[in-house]
Amino acid sequence: MASLEDKIKEIEEEIQKTPYHKATQHHLGKLKAKIAQLRRKMEKGSGKGKGVGFAIKKSGDATVALVGFPSVGKSTLLNKLTDANSQVASYEFTTVDVIPGTMLYKGVKIQILDIPGIIAGAADGRGRGREILSIIRNTNLVLILLDVFSPKHLKAIEKELYNVGIRLNQGPPRVSIKKTSKGGVKIVSSVPLKKINERTIRGILNVNGIHCADVTLHEDIDEDQFIDAVMKNRIYLPNIIVLNKIDMVNKEDLDSVIKKLGRDLIAISAENSENLEELKERIFQKLDIIRIYMKPQKEEPDFDEPLIVKKGSSIRKVCNILHKDIKDKFRYAIVSGESARFDSQVVGVEHILEDGDILTIIQSR
Repeated sequence: MASLEDKIKEIEEEIQKTPYHKATQHHLGKLKAKIAQLRRKMEKGSGKGKGVGFAIKKSGDATVALVGFPSVGKSTLLNKLTDANSQVASYEFTTVDVIPGTMLYKGVKIQILDIPGIIAGAADGRGRGREILSIIRNTNLVLILLDVFSPKHLKAIEKELYNVGIRLNQGPPRVSIKKTSKGGVKIVSSVPLKKINERTIRGILNVNGIHCADVTLHEDIDEDQFIDAVMKNRIYLPNIIVLNKIDMVNKEDLDSVIKKLGRDLIAISAENSENLEELKERIFQKLDIIRIYMKPQKEEPDFDEPLIVKKGSSIRKVCNILHKDIKDKFRYAIVSGESARFDSQVVGVEHILEDGDILTIIQSR
C-alpha cells in the first residue's frame, strides 16, 4: 500500500503536468485539497503514541525563529544579536538542538531561537523536520537567513514552511464557511471573483466532506487561500529575509544576487556586524508591537520596564493584561505621547495607544 508521502508525491506530479487555466482550475483545486488532507493525516499520525519530545520555554516579549540551511551563519548571527552576557541554554531534542538567546532592543526583550538547519523534505518528516517546523509555528516572526552564495535556498525554505501550514507575510483569507444541515452549498461574495469560481469552491468543500454550507467571501482569493480557509489550521507569521556573508562578495555580485531574488531583504555580514542595527530595527518593526510606559499617580513613569502590547491595542486591552479587575473599576485614563492630542489628555477605555505613550489609569475606589 502506498504511503501518505507517496500519495502526496503522486498528486504533486499530476499537478505539475496539468496546465493551469479556467478549465482546469476545478480539477487542480481538488488535487490541492487532497494534498492538504493527506498532510493533515501525516501530522496526526506522527503524534500517535509519542510523547512531546521537545519543548522550548518562551520568554521575553516576543519570539523570533532564525531559520536557514546548515552553515549559513545562524549561530554567528545569534551571538551578535543577543547580549554576550545573557544566558544561552541548549534544549535537546533527539539529534538536534534549538539554541535560544535574548536580544534587548529599545527596552523590548526579544527571544531569538536558532533553529537547526532546515533541509528539503522537512515538512514530510525528513531529519525530524516536522518537529522542528512545529517550533516555528509557535513564534511571532520568521527570519530566513540565506548564504549570499546559495540564494536558491529561499524557495526551498519557503516551500517547507508552506507545506507545514505556515503562511508568511499574509493574513487569513476573509472567508466565512458555516456548515448547514441541508440546502447544498450557497456562495455569496461581496467582491467580484476572478481568481476562483464557484465550481472550484464546491469541489474543494466536497473533498473535505462539506456538502452543505453557507460560504461568504469578502475578498478575491485563489484556490490555495480557500483551502487554507477550509483547513483552519494555518499559522500566519511576518517574515524577514536576510542575506548573509556580503563581506565575501563585491558590490556588483551582491547587487546581482539581490536583483535575482527580487525580494525585500536586508543584506548583512554577521561576522563583521555589518547592517546589524538595521536588522534589529526591522525585527522590532515587523513584530508589530508598541511600548507603553505606565505612570502611577504622583509618580514618575517606569521607563525601564515598558509594557509591550500589539500595535493597535486599546486601553481596554492594557487593563486586561494588567489585571482583570482593573477594567471593572476603570474611571478614565491620562495619556501623553503620540496618541494624545496634548500632554495629559483624559481619555476613555477605547482609546488606541501608540508606541512610547505614557499611561496613567484612574480607578474607582
